[in-house]
Amino acid sequence: MSRNGVPPRLQQFYPVDERPSPDRQSPYQRLARQMQDILGDGGVLKEVIREGEGPLVPENASVAIHYSGYLEYADRPFDTNCYVKFPRLMKLGKDVTLWGLEVGLLTMKKGEFSRFLFLPRYAYGRMGCPPLTPPSATVLFEVQLIDFLDSAEVDDFFSRTPDEQSEVPLPRLLKVVDTERGFGNRLFNQRHYEDAKDRYKQAVTLLKNREPVDEAQKRDIEALKLPFFLNLSLTLLRLEQPAKALAYGKKALEIDARNAKALFRCGQACFELGDYEKARHFLVMAQAEKPFDTDINNQLKKLASHYRHYTEREKEMCTKMFADFHASEK
Repeated sequence: MSRNGVPPRLQQFYPVDERPSPDRQSPYQRLARQMQDILGDGGVLKEVIREGEGPLVPENASVAIHYSGYLEYADRPFDTNCYVKFPRLMKLGKDVTLWGLEVGLLTMKKGEFSRFLFLPRYAYGRMGCPPLTPPSATVLFEVQLIDFLDSAEVDDFFSRTPDEQSEVPLPRLLKVVDTERGFGNRLFNQRHYEDAKDRYKQAVTLLKNREPVDEAQKRDIEALKLPFFLNLSLTLLRLEQPAKALAYGKKALEIDARNAKALFRCGQACFELGDYEKARHFLVMAQAEKPFDTDINNQLKKLASHYRHYTEREKEMCTKMFADFHASEK
């Protein structure tokens, strides 16, 4: 129940021993007194609720956040994405359209949870955003920065022509490739397998198109393809495309013939394809590299069970076939 028109959620901004009354400062005015003025003009105020760690969000980054926006005297948010378990990555300067929110995000670290007050000029302006916000509304945003990826190098790289891309120094190219892998891994963890696959394949294409200057660099570039082939093989297994998963697993084995993950992926793919002999071949080799790996050993047990049922069915079919053949002869 509200006290003098102040909703329960906003009562936290008042001291316990002080009873709010209509003639005193509003909740947002009281909150502003304990907040940091980010820009010096009072337009974007910040209060850190839980500290984050690591570097600040860089300009042009892509961010994953949970947020809720509130109007004053409202207990429920007018906008929120907190019901989404895996919020999509938003590009600063493109997908984040609220000026104050972008300013605030640039002051945050990974894992941080903060509260922001945005004056109208940093929020929805004099016109507001009907029917969500009225004209000239000061809004409160509670924001948790889940993760961010610095995509400035990627954006700059793909804005160049193919000839210009080929002239980019290798360390810079590798940074772009690593960022693509980061995007792919995040998409994979969110079970957006098609999008993850596209990111991994794009990184492989970048490495494939780079002409090495000598044999040592050629070996280095080939080695860099290995984790992407492994990721693609697993992603395609999730997409129920075992033939393609097997192809990428074999590409990984061309780089490292004793790689346990590559052997395991090939074994999984062959199992899904119903080729139990080849599946056993790959899985036994993987087990030789990692004898105590739980996933490999469990897959071998699963294979043994399926293979036993498979041979029993084959035996039953053969018995029935010969019985029918003898019956026809009689």
